[in-house]
This record gives sequence, C-alpha cells and structure tokens, in this order.
Amino acid sequence: MMGFFHFNFHKRRPCANICFWIFIVLLLQNNIGTLSASKYLVGLGSYDITGPAADVNMMGYANTEQIASGVHFRLRARTFIVAEPQGNRVVFVNLDACMASQIVTIKVLERLKARYGNLYTENNVAISGIHTHAGPGGYLQYVVYIVTSLGFVRQSFDVLVDGIEKSIIQAHDNLRPGSIFVNKGELLDAGVNRSPSAYLNNPAAERSKYKYDVDKDMTLLKFVDDEWGPVGSFNWFATHGTSMSRTNSLISGDNKGAAARFMEDWFEQNGGGQAYSDSLQVEGVPRRVSNIIQNVHDNYDALLELAASFQSTSGRPATRFLSVARRVRNPLRKADRPGFVSAFCQTNCGDVSPNVLGAFCLDTGLPCDFNHSTCGGKNELCYGRGPGYPDEFASTRIIGERQFRKSVDLFNKAVEQLKGKIDYRHTYLDFSKLSVTVPKQGGGSEVVKTCPAAMGFAFAAGTTDGPGAFDFKQGDDKGNAFWRLVRNVLKTPGQEQIDCQFPKPILLDTGEMKTPYDWAPSILPIQILRIGQLVILSVPGEFTTMAGRRLRDAVKTALISGASQEFKNVHVVIAGLTNTYSQYVTTFEEYQMQRYEGASTLFGPHTLSAYIQEFKKLATALVTGFSVKPGPQPPNLLDRQIGLLPPVILDATPPGVKFGDLLSDIPKNSTFKRGGGIVNVTFWSACPRNDLMTEGTFALVEILNGKDSWVPAYDDDDFCLRFKWSRPSKVSPRSYATIEWRIPETAAPGVYRVRHFGASKSLLGSISHFTGTSSAFVVA
Repeated sequence: MMGFFHFNFHKRRPCANICFWIFIVLLLQNNIGTLSASKYLVGLGSYDITGPAADVNMMGYANTEQIASGVHFRLRARTFIVAEPQGNRVVFVNLDACMASQIVTIKVLERLKARYGNLYTENNVAISGIHTHAGPGGYLQYVVYIVTSLGFVRQSFDVLVDGIEKSIIQAHDNLRPGSIFVNKGELLDAGVNRSPSAYLNNPAAERSKYKYDVDKDMTLLKFVDDEWGPVGSFNWFATHGTSMSRTNSLISGDNKGAAARFMEDWFEQNGGGQAYSDSLQVEGVPRRVSNIIQNVHDNYDALLELAASFQSTSGRPATRFLSVARRVRNPLRKADRPGFVSAFCQTNCGDVSPNVLGAFCLDTGLPCDFNHSTCGGKNELCYGRGPGYPDEFASTRIIGERQFRKSVDLFNKAVEQLKGKIDYRHTYLDFSKLSVTVPKQGGGSEVVKTCPAAMGFAFAAGTTDGPGAFDFKQGDDKGNAFWRLVRNVLKTPGQEQIDCQFPKPILLDTGEMKTPYDWAPSILPIQILRIGQLVILSVPGEFTTMAGRRLRDAVKTALISGASQEFKNVHVVIAGLTNTYSQYVTTFEEYQMQRYEGASTLFGPHTLSAYIQEFKKLATALVTGFSVKPGPQPPNLLDRQIGLLPPVILDATPPGVKFGDLLSDIPKNSTFKRGGGIVNVTFWSACPRNDLMTEGTFALVEILNGKDSWVPAYDDDDFCLRFKWSRPSKVSPRSYATIEWRIPETAAPGVYRVRHFGASKSLLGSISHFTGTSSAFVVA
C-alpha cells in the first residue's frame, strides 16, 4: 500500500503538488463522511395471521353475540428490522389484531431465542396491534379479556405466534443495505374525539396550544433498499379500528388493515417490477391484480357463448397446497425482489373515533347527550356514524382510503433521512403500586401511588363506537346499589382501593381478582426504540389524545435536555397497544369525568404521571448510555389457561351431496356490470376452523384467459370479495359458504367464475380438503 503513495515530490511542479494534496484532502473528507454517516441494514416481512373464521368471539367490543362467521379480508403481521451492520438492531411488528398480548409476546421471544440466541429479545422487539375490533379473540392471558370468547382459544393464539415469528424471520432474511426516510403531515378527516366533554376538562391553557382535540399528524417511515429501491412503509396515525360495528361477524383489519391492503397493491401496480419513479400517482382504490389478462374480449356475444361452455363442477378433493397456489398474491409466483410491505400502525387513539359524522340516537336521529352519550337516559341507542353511513363496509373503505392517500403523499415526498444510532431501552414495572412524584397544588411536589387495576361503572357503558347494555352510562362517578351487589359476589374492593381509585366507582376490582388466575395485568413493559432521529415509545395501552401529547412532550424534553445535540431534531411517536394490553390511559383531568376511557384507566388517576415519570428515566438512560434494570417479570399463564370453546366434532352434507357442491349457482347466461354488480354463489361447505387456510384462501374469483386457462383475479384478501360462512343451526354438522363479489369498477371485462376451497372433518378426526366451482358468467 505504501508504494501507491511513493512520489518524488522534488521533481513535481508546485501547482501539481498543491492539486495533489487538495485531492487527498477531499478523498479523506469523503471517506470520513462515509464512515460517520449511518448506514443501516433494512429488512421487511409479512405473514398471514387471519385465524379461525368461525365460532370464535371477536376481540374488542366484548359483545358475546359477535361471533366470527367469515372473512372480509385477511389479517397480517408486518415487520421491519433495522440494524447497524456490526451493532444494535430493532424489530417492530405491526399486527392486524386488536392489541398485543403478553402471553403471545412471551412465546414469540422464546422462539426467537431458540432460533437466534440473544439477537432478538424483549429489549429490542416491539409487537403492536392496530386495534381492529373484527379479529378473533381468546389469545390474551388475563381473564377479563377472554371471558366473552369462552376463555383461551388455542387456534387464535397459535396463528398469531406463528405469523409473528414467520414475519420476523422473513424480515431477518431480507436484511440488506438500505436507507430510511421520515415524513410527517396532517390528515384532517379520519378521526374525531368521541369524549369531547372529558377533553374539555383539561386545562384551557394546555388546550389552547393545539388546533384540534385529536392528533391529526401522520408520521411515516419509507424504507429504501440500496439495490431494489423502496421496499416498504410504516406509519403511525391515531384513529380507532371501529369502522366495522359490534354486529359485524366477518374478520377484517378495519380501516387500518384496508389502508395497508390499498397501499401494498398501489405500489405493486405502480412501482413494483417497473423502474421506480420518485413520485408515484394514486388514482382510486387499487386493484389486487393489474394486467392479469393480456387480450381483453370486447365481443359481448362471444363472451356469453364462451361463458355458457363452462358449467359448474361438483365438489371434488383438493390439496392444502392448491389454496395457497391459487392465491392472487401468491408468494410462489413473486419475483426475486422482496415484496412491498406497508403497515398502518396505531398510536394514541384512546378517545379518537373513525365515525367522523358524530354520534346520533337511533330512535330520533338527534345528536346524543354531550356529557353521557345517551338517548333518553340510555346508552344503547347512541351510535357514531362513519362517512359511509349506514354502510359500515363503505365507512371502513373511506377511512382506509383517506389514510392510504395521505400515506402515499408522505411516501412520495419523504426526503429527511434517518441517520444516527440504533438503540433501545426496556423495563418492566409493577403498575399496581408505583410511587409517583407529582406537582402539588400551591407549589412543591408530593408522592402518590398507582392502584391495583379496577374498572369503573362507565366501562360497562361502552362508547359511541360500540355502546354497552343495561343502565350503565358514561360519565358515571357514583355507580348504583344493584350493580355493587352484583360486583360484591365476585370481589368487594377494600376502602384503600376505593380511595386510591377515586372518583372512579369500582365495578370490577380486577387487579385483586385471582381466581382461577389473574383477571388483569399489574406488571407491564415500557420500551423506547431509537432509529437515528426517530424515537418510538412502546406503550401497553390506549392513550387519549392529550395523554399522548404529554408523554411525547415529556420524553422529547428529556432527550434534548442532554449535553449532546444528537436529539435536536428528534421525531417522537407513540406505538399504542404494544407488547401487552392494559386498556386506557387518560390525563388526571379526564379521569375525573369518568367517561369510558377514564373508567377503563386501570391503575387510578395518576396512571399517566407514572408513565411519564418512568419513560423519562428510559429517555435519560438513552441519552447517557446507561443501562436500566429489567424489573419484575410478568407472569406466564399459558399453562393455566382454560378454554371452553367446543371443538369441531364433524362436518356433514345431505345424502348424495359432496363438500364443494353448489347450493346456489350463477343463473345461466348471466352478465354483471362493473362498479355495482354483485355476484353471489353458495357452496356446501365445512367449518373453517378445520384449516385456517393460512397464506391461502377460502374464496377465489378467476378470469378466463384465452379459451381454457383460468387465472386468479380476486381472493378473500380483497376488499371487494366477502366469504360468509353459516350453519342452519348451532348444533348442525352441515354448513354453507356464500361468496359475495362486489364487482369493482376497475375489474377487467371478461368471463369469470367463483371458486371455493375448504376442509372437512370426519367423525374420526381426519381432515379432507375440497374445492368447488361455479358456472361461468360475464362481466361487462
């Protein structure tokens, strides 16, 4: 190497010497800059977590009658990993699920340790839920969250653990040199405050600092592979996953899951497989598949004649693989480049509703009572209205579209690059007895304590997104004698607990209920992930708008108050419902109003102050480089779980009928219009719990290519295709599958047919897969 720099400077001219040294200085500066600039490894992954589409109670509304009976579109776990080539790394998993679960997190971490050693641990892995209320329940470990699902549901649990693990494995295997860009912007019409009377109880001076009573900012990360270009985006925006109502029974990712579908399809059609443009355009909701047919038929008579030649087929045996292979987005057919992954993550959505038209009484059509959200003194008739009212599917699509469009805008305009360290801090805390220092009226400070978990009377009133039953109402700080008697049968709270939770009247003293095992959590994780100038606060609950603002501001102040200037331009986002679940967190002032969110703030009026105090400690440790104590470990209650959901005994059909046979076919010579036509086909089927069709499909629409080649066009991961399953009675072994295709305007004209995949169970327990096909029809 030294020979390269050997020159006889005595024989060179002065001008040449000067030019040479300028060149060397510039070269060194360039190398130093390259070494000091952060260069990350970036990997993304995605996997199906749809779960049981029959018999299982849905998680979110706590409505015992909301039992899954089909699929609106599939649920996924989406993961990003960002790593320093020879240093730290962080993992963020976004679930199309109501929330994260402590027992799921524990099991995932066990599997990661077995596979990767100490590379991925509780410290640097975050698992967050989007808060859809249309996913299968039964996967949390605490009693109060699984009562309506008849206890623990092993299938719900297993599909989540498997899907999270596989999405992380994908992301790990996809790690390649890349860059990350951050962008932020306002989205004004995707959320409203559903508890404005509680928000107004916050100090006027504090409220005056903000233009809106909900957060309108979306923060987006754009992941760019050095070779392939953009490979994904994750964003955080506050709005509840309650566009789908408490009576919906189809599994759905709600508005955020829909937005993710739209974003991924948009990119695959506009950016994937083509030379990437810095600005990709968005026009309407994208199709799942583009350019699937090269020669579109334009002769209507010829189409009818062609369709008439394809009659329905009777049910026949199939393999599990066939359902996967025929999927529209079949990973087996993907190119070498990684698929685009887009996640719409949840943040401080506690008091934010997607039902943006407001809350109205079903009987009168008038607005609900402002303070109590009641109609004539009762809460059951007060419902929020989404922008597609009265069509909840339309509302889901519209709120999803609005988030999708803003995400595309931020994605196209993202120019601020994340640079700097990868770091993280994590600890467990016992929130049932934390000592918290808070300001004292008149000056100074005092030490207060959090309380064992308890839920107030207003919890049972529900919200305007999904009202409760009986005579409960929001804003109840008194309770009533009858329900106290009912409560006392389970557990009578002591005076210390009553005083600690004041002014919450305790309906369920869950933190002190231990039979048959813990009813509510007490030990919770808090976590900070750092990627350059982005800091993610992982919180195990639903923070209200103002609670989230206070937490973000406190952490940002702690970060920038250090001597170092590395956090000067920091972006702080909250990842809600992460790693486990502990319901709501309101401000002290909102807690006094005892609306649903305050009644569901488990650990008393000082819960938020406790979070702020402890997150500031983590932030300080992040700045100084100090470690933090791991804290007390949460319980692993997997072996104590009780599940009362009956298994599938057997499936049956009438004599002479096979699984997959048609009960209701397409009428002959049928033609349907794009942008309004609805196709309905019903098959003899079997319980979807026999095979979840993970990474496969129960329903498929195929289009004819040429004379005899059928190409997948839409499946049960499409917003326009609905798979509905039903039994003639609860105890009947017979069942039906209705596939409903609402033909989008973007569908290609041509000849189509509908196909169903399923799996039946014999009395001896063996599982047999089957398929059936409708007659062909024309879309014009």
